[in-house]
Amino acid sequence: MTSTRTRPGARRPVGRAATAFLALTLAACAGTGPDGPGSTASPEPASPPAESTAGDDPTGDSTTGDDPTSDVPFAADASPDTADPSADAALVVTDVRVGRHDGFDRVVLDMEGTGAAGWSVEYVDAAADDGSGDPVAVDGDGVLQVRLSGMAMPGEDPDITEYDGATIDPEGTEAVEEVVYRFWFEGYTTAFVGVDEPGLPFRVFALEDPARVVVDVQDPADG
Repeated sequence: MTSTRTRPGARRPVGRAATAFLALTLAACAGTGPDGPGSTASPEPASPPAESTAGDDPTGDSTTGDDPTSDVPFAADASPDTADPSADAALVVTDVRVGRHDGFDRVVLDMEGTGAAGWSVEYVDAAADDGSGDPVAVDGDGVLQVRLSGMAMPGEDPDITEYDGATIDPEGTEAVEEVVYRFWFEGYTTAFVGVDEPGLPFRVFALEDPARVVVDVQDPADG
């Protein structure tokens, strides 16, 4: 819009109608673009929510933003995946959930406490308990060991209740056959994910508010 200039000497008072017209004109010019005097930039669009649950997803972790599940194709392989815990990590697993997604199954380990957990996730020949080495029965043709670090001893905080350890046999999944949780041992917590085929690609990442570690396992047909 072309700006309007007042001629020198035109200083006589104007009526109410003229005043209102002038105010509307200036307001319109103020929003015409970034280069004009008094113009204002368009408001920034609202950031997407950190988490947005889709449909009846039992994991409640269909996320947007920096969620790596937005990658296409499935950005994963079968090699071990590791991450270090934060220096102040002292967490307890409070729930384990499994859900079906488009092209993969998701295992979520919910946590409470402080800091961020680390992890070591890899395929093992057989599931075995830490310390004793006793074998652990896990359904599936392959076993993915999920070992979390930076974990506090359950019971240290009376307000945090550890997951009850129930084995999960999910329905409607393609890759995950069973999840077996094995409690805490010397700063680590281990769970075993039984999968339909050995060596299925997987990916691991952490989410916050609440704290959780997510393991996605690709469908056998998509590998």
